[in-house]
Amino acid sequence: MTGQSANSTRETFTWGHAALRAEFATAPDGTLRMTGPARPDGTGGAVTGDRPDPSGAAPAGGLRDTSAPLPLVEVTALGHGSGWSGQRFLDGALGSRLRHRAHRSVREGDWHRLTVELHDPLSGLTAEVRFSSPDGVAVLRSEVRLVNEGVEPLVVQSVSSLLLGGLPSPDVLDVHRARNDWLAECRWYRAPLRETVAGLNHEAHEHDSRAALTLAGRGSWPSDGHLPMGGLTDRATGRGLLWQIESAAGWRWDTGERAGAAYLALNGPTDAEHQWRERLAPGGEFTTVAAAVAVGADFEDALGHLTAYRRAVRRPHPDHTTLPVVFNDYMNTLMGDPTTERLLPLVDAAAAAGAEYFCIDSGWYDDQAKGWWDSVGEWLPSERRFPDGGIQAVLDHIRSRGMVPGLWLEPEVVGVRSPVAKSLPPEAFFRRDGVRITEHGRHQLDLRHPAARAHLDAAIDRIVGDWGVGYLKLDYNISVAPGTQGEGDTSPGGGLLGHTRAYLEWLGAALDRHPGLVVENCASGGMRMDGASLAVTQLQSTSDQQDPLYYPPIAASAPTAVPPEQGAVWAYPQPGFTPEEISFTLGSALLGRIHLSGHLDHMTEPQLALVREAVATYKSLRGDLATAVPFWPLGLPRWTDAWIALGLRPGGAPAGTQPQRVPAASPGTTYLSLWRRDEEATRTLSVPHLAGVEARVEILHPLASSGRARWRAERAELTVELPAAPACLLVALTPALH
Repeated sequence: MTGQSANSTRETFTWGHAALRAEFATAPDGTLRMTGPARPDGTGGAVTGDRPDPSGAAPAGGLRDTSAPLPLVEVTALGHGSGWSGQRFLDGALGSRLRHRAHRSVREGDWHRLTVELHDPLSGLTAEVRFSSPDGVAVLRSEVRLVNEGVEPLVVQSVSSLLLGGLPSPDVLDVHRARNDWLAECRWYRAPLRETVAGLNHEAHEHDSRAALTLAGRGSWPSDGHLPMGGLTDRATGRGLLWQIESAAGWRWDTGERAGAAYLALNGPTDAEHQWRERLAPGGEFTTVAAAVAVGADFEDALGHLTAYRRAVRRPHPDHTTLPVVFNDYMNTLMGDPTTERLLPLVDAAAAAGAEYFCIDSGWYDDQAKGWWDSVGEWLPSERRFPDGGIQAVLDHIRSRGMVPGLWLEPEVVGVRSPVAKSLPPEAFFRRDGVRITEHGRHQLDLRHPAARAHLDAAIDRIVGDWGVGYLKLDYNISVAPGTQGEGDTSPGGGLLGHTRAYLEWLGAALDRHPGLVVENCASGGMRMDGASLAVTQLQSTSDQQDPLYYPPIAASAPTAVPPEQGAVWAYPQPGFTPEEISFTLGSALLGRIHLSGHLDHMTEPQLALVREAVATYKSLRGDLATAVPFWPLGLPRWTDAWIALGLRPGGAPAGTQPQRVPAASPGTTYLSLWRRDEEATRTLSVPHLAGVEARVEILHPLASSGRARWRAERAELTVELPAAPACLLVALTPALH
């Protein structure tokens, strides 16, 4: 880092490491501005190339640099609006007054950290911008801590987590988004930024365009509608940025044009979209959700660095490297109606197939035969469902077959028929205008309340500590928008954010008490697939999709949102399936976390042999998944694509170790999953990281496949033939030893 320049009125410094660099300088208006992040080796993203002066000073000839970066923070607050009305959170009154007061950098293990302190003398607001980046990874993480040092309260309506300006013109940029709907998750699409942000004659107008492309989360499902992610790539060079907003509640990003250059604003919840406001009394403070931006030579390169970052920032846990096979009784099997009679044969069949965990899903607590949906919340086992020895007899049987028992919980909700709905105080639930919220037969707990937290602590300690359960599938099947407004809450959105932070703190404390516990994050499948939740939990449900023909585009795209070793994919073969259909549904899970289900107890021996074969194949390669980097030889799939491909190439240090580097290639095995759902029988795929490398080709799944695969090293191409559809193939490419 460099210090103050020769001009005492202008502060300049550079911060970063071998994989990432950012430059800072004080602009003529006194605000501190940043250029970056960028890759020092010149292979970086859309912000690299000609690097503008971060101060925005006039270049030779007297013309203002049209790609001048933005201030580090933008804040809107009641009584302190924007400088130019519109829905873009730029050029605000507070942001333009925040002056650089101090900065400091430290190295903590393999993390580089920079704190920049800004202050507005008029309002007394101080913004502490906290940048961080893992060594060797081209990702910048940012969060902002606000402190009211003034004498009057300040009601904040929005505050940026990360703000970037001075990007290339929207004329050359494509924007990437990912639709994320129930049963149809992770559907990426791209479009020119100019399709949304029209080009204007800037010389004819005093102000910038008000146009912007805006995307926002909704309700308490942070990934309902879209993933809390996005990307920008330069069509000419391929270079780009990929970002995620790490919020389990509301979020918003917008991008558009400012002074001829593109900008990017990443926010948590806002007043406009989420009814979020935060009242800062004198001395009060608030910290934003974090946002992270990866810089890459192209989309896949940026995603590789974002994957390494996700591994570096998450809570360490043995599950990230052991990757046990989980059988869950729900999907296309018991569907929330478990009993001892139904479970015991399934337990035996799952153990014989090679499962290592067995999770009893929803319904195990429902004792009234009225449906499990609105009776949740007490978390005591049904006597009717488990008559001989209770649920403990089933858990003991699971253990006797060499598996770890698991249970499904939906901790944040209490059914309207549950005794807990009456036993807990009203303040322990989400409320609006003093009325308890009811959504689809459930109430929502507020984990900031000690009674709600004590209730769940007792349930977890009973289930895990007393019953010996080692796996919890934590589901969340209602969306309560915009949130709660209890005592002390300025706004419903603020209440929701406070609850989600308390929920993750509660979960972290439960894992501290029970360090061997494995937790799966689920919200009707992938409706809570956000960075904040993924940093605490060990697995992420990718979908509730029940049709195996529709799962391949989800399974193939899931590594954009979650590292492969955390992405749980259903594999639910059935006795009525043909051998090809059994192989197809099993194949979708082999490059993620296999979540086995299906009526294995009703299968013939030849059918069970196919299941055992797939599970054995998974166990043979899972050790590579924890460090693998995803790529897409046919591009990210569209929902109706006839052919879909997902690749995992070697890369990175073992999960839980540092640094989490992303090498261009290494001599290990590259895996490719391919699905044919229709059309022609042959496809050729490009695998550029193996260009010129002689490699051994092996079909790992299914072993009895009629498919064929041929590798051409000089072209870096793999040609695959699948004579019939639907069909899948898992291929391993291992560099030949010389």
